[in-house]
Amino acid sequence: MAERKLSVTMVEAKKARAGTAIVTGASGAIGAAIARGLAARGFEVVLVVRDQGRGERAEAAIRRAVPGARLQVHAVDLARRSAITSFARSFAGPLEILVNNAARAPRRREETPEGIETQLATNVLGYAWMIDAFAEALARAAPARVVNVASYWAGDLDLDDLEFRRRRYDNGTAYRQSKQANRMLTVLEAEQLAPSGVSVNVCHPGDVDSTLSNSLGFGGSATPDEGAATPLWLATSPDVKDQSGGYFERMRKVSCSFARDRKGIERLYEACRRFS
Repeated sequence: MAERKLSVTMVEAKKARAGTAIVTGASGAIGAAIARGLAARGFEVVLVVRDQGRGERAEAAIRRAVPGARLQVHAVDLARRSAITSFARSFAGPLEILVNNAARAPRRREETPEGIETQLATNVLGYAWMIDAFAEALARAAPARVVNVASYWAGDLDLDDLEFRRRRYDNGTAYRQSKQANRMLTVLEAEQLAPSGVSVNVCHPGDVDSTLSNSLGFGGSATPDEGAATPLWLATSPDVKDQSGGYFERMRKVSCSFARDRKGIERLYEACRRFS
């Protein structure tokens, strides 16, 4: 069942300081709702965005909804490891929550300046690079949490053609591949961070009418707050404090066939390491 719509009051905004959270893609429909929900729960929230202006507008909207919210806005190109590394070097202090939510689905095949296909770079490598860059900060805040926002609309992974150099590029196919990759890599990321006291889980947020969903050719019936409910639950609920490496929908753990493909996961991990 869906979590109730966020009710933000002055009392919630004045909760005891809960630490720091980073939300990527924080100017989008779901990302902004996640950031607002974390701010209402007392976290200092770092909004990571692609466009500074959009990020500042999202920040202003959250401040109106959550008086006293502690917010920062950083424009970071998550498709470029150098940008993530630079951002991480500027970050001071421990990190309690990292929500990897940013995603792109351009209609035509695009490449980063480094020559990496854009969806792979942003939706898959960007998640992995953020976790790598902030692993130490997360460990300092342990028990800390990472939430990877993926989708139930996942599949089409081709380990021999991750960048659509042989296949005809289709943004829906590339998106599905990236979400399958998120779900698979979460398994290894959870194992790697477990000794540090950091959990890593992945989820489908809900079918929200957003810029991303429209670029894929469909809208959505869920509100942004409904879409944010499962990521927020994974980020903050005591119900999942001992969970790691799981895939969730509607605040429930769901069996994931991709997570059982150990050989595929290891091949994907090694393929992604080659872009590091």
